[in-house]
Amino acid sequence: MRLSESRITYTIVYATLGILLFITLLPIALMVLNSLKASSEIVQNPLAWPSRLRWDNFANAWRDANFARTLLNSAVLTAMTIVLVCTTGSLTAYVLARRKIKAWKILTFYLLASTTAPIQLFLFPLYFGFARLGLINNPIAVAFIYTAVYSPFAIMLLRTYFLAVPKELEEAALIDGATHWQVFRRVFLPIVSPGIMTIALIIGLYSWNEFLIATTFLQGQDRLTAVVSFFLLSGQYSSDWGEIMAAALIIVLPIVILFVLLQRRFIEGMAGGSVKG
Repeated sequence: MRLSESRITYTIVYATLGILLFITLLPIALMVLNSLKASSEIVQNPLAWPSRLRWDNFANAWRDANFARTLLNSAVLTAMTIVLVCTTGSLTAYVLARRKIKAWKILTFYLLASTTAPIQLFLFPLYFGFARLGLINNPIAVAFIYTAVYSPFAIMLLRTYFLAVPKELEEAALIDGATHWQVFRRVFLPIVSPGIMTIALIIGLYSWNEFLIATTFLQGQDRLTAVVSFFLLSGQYSSDWGEIMAAALIIVLPIVILFVLLQRRFIEGMAGGSVKG
């Protein structure tokens, strides 16, 4: 009886996972399929197999969206944001986790409010301030905006990793004569590295796909990110949907490859962050 119940449970679990996998992969499969079709075929039937494989859609998308430049811009901006968020976030999370903060409840409320507050509330003041300072079309300035937006989430998550580290390790290192900086760098960072990797992947995904801030503060043709240049492919009256699907695949592919390569570390990091809050 128990064996039969176990088989039924496994069948239900795997059937549910199979349905969820199908729902997740269907949009990607349609994007790949339609990226190889002519625009007229997509309009007629987006689910049909192409009559002829249109590999030139990728060449046209690469040229028209100037991906040779915009992908590099996105990569540089994403890398700067990851470095800034992981550096400032890990240092702040370490202090919040290992020191007694009297105003912790107020600080928690501030971090949660900062995480949930929409960026539209700050967009106009930020733009006018950056314009007065001459920071429009400056990727470094945009990276600092991303850091301010994403840091509260990173701090809250990384704090759980630092809390999970036994206090005895810190005390033993301090007794041996290590400074707090050495304890942080040589003891804590290797232990919480899966959490930092998780934050890097999440922040990288957010930064790579971000549109509103990028299109507001990076307006020069040589400063556009890949997502903004992809948006500009769509015309007001007509659009080449095959080229647009190919461009979307070009943008998505680097993130998918990176996640597949690092998925084990990502899952370990997410599981480790739930050990202690």
